[in-house]
Amino acid sequence: MSLERFSLENYRCFREKQEMELGKITVVLGRNNSGKSAVVRALPLLSIGIRGDSPYPLDLDLVQGITPSFADLIHGSSPHGHIRLGASIGIDDGGVVSVNAEVQNIANQGMQLVSSLAISCRSEVVNISWIPGMDAYSSEKRTYLVDGHERKVGFRGLLPDPADWPDSVGSVRGVAGLLREGLDEIRYLGPFRKSPERFFRSPVRTLGNVGHRGEKAFGVLAADEMYGRGLIGREVNILLERILPGWRLEVTDVGSGMYIPKLRSLRDPDLVVHIDDVGTGVVQFLPIVIQRAADRVEPPVGPVIEIVEEPELHLHPSAHAAIADLYVDAVQESQVRFLVETHSENFLLRLRRRVAERKLAPEDVKIYFVEQAEGTAALRKIEVDALGNLDYWPRGVFAEDFEEVRALADAQANRINDAR
Repeated sequence: MSLERFSLENYRCFREKQEMELGKITVVLGRNNSGKSAVVRALPLLSIGIRGDSPYPLDLDLVQGITPSFADLIHGSSPHGHIRLGASIGIDDGGVVSVNAEVQNIANQGMQLVSSLAISCRSEVVNISWIPGMDAYSSEKRTYLVDGHERKVGFRGLLPDPADWPDSVGSVRGVAGLLREGLDEIRYLGPFRKSPERFFRSPVRTLGNVGHRGEKAFGVLAADEMYGRGLIGREVNILLERILPGWRLEVTDVGSGMYIPKLRSLRDPDLVVHIDDVGTGVVQFLPIVIQRAADRVEPPVGPVIEIVEEPELHLHPSAHAAIADLYVDAVQESQVRFLVETHSENFLLRLRRRVAERKLAPEDVKIYFVEQAEGTAALRKIEVDALGNLDYWPRGVFAEDFEEVRALADAQANRINDAR
């Protein structure tokens, strides 16, 4: 089971309903402040709503690295507005279970509730709608119209408590469980990774991921040195050969559970640089490499969607394609898929090349461009064919090199003419 697509409506800069189909690698492009981050950050919110056990539809306190107020999520920041989120999950027999929820903000109470919900499983559909009344502010059950019948329904996140569903609902009665169990694990790595300390302590247990700011990355390596025989560290250095040739990462035990990470030159073994003295770009990409190495040593047991904002941040353009290849290899080796927000032309070109080389199927790569018009945003899907060609490309995007070269040539020609 895995998430096939998700949707959002009246959410941040997106007024109309937008739907995103997920591939093995899904890329979101767009100009600055167009809404790219808003799209990819909707998925952790949806995950909290579907997998969470909170009485709140979207418990924002549980979403690491993304802490807006609920009103900030509503298009136009309307204090009495709502947002709509949806998800479709493929199940083992080839069917699909879907949920589409509207979450209403009640500003004067500082709370939200699920005001309407549609849940489907194969051909069966259940519609639930809130009946406004005195119990609107209750943290317990509220009155809903469930397929034409009034019922008191309690919610856990975006989904009703199965105990409150009538027997007449049939097989859809258990769909909440299917949704909770079938949704992929969602990881999120934000655009600004945490600068490492000069010394760091090993955690008391092994860690599953590097954290939303990469803050756990070196803890993963320390735990690996202490409990895992350094297998992750060895994989890190294999991967680093592509991105940082001539260097290897070392983690030195200095006693009392404390470790020092440093880079050692392979050309001059006496040349050692402590990790807090290296360039910003290295610090930014190391959590990405460490996560990939950890997954290679211990592949996730279930499906994972890893969201990464600007994986190329502060990296030289020559390394952007190598980061893309990390993801290409990962989707071949594991159940991890990627949702990437990027500004890198080289990253996208490498994915297109791998499609043309048949290392990726065209359907493995989904590309979306966020367009802005009249104060609202929209997703434009860009199709990839078997040769890596695109069926659409927005004017002026990634055209800067060509425009600069043309302007340079014009300036040179003008100076030559002036000199005659």
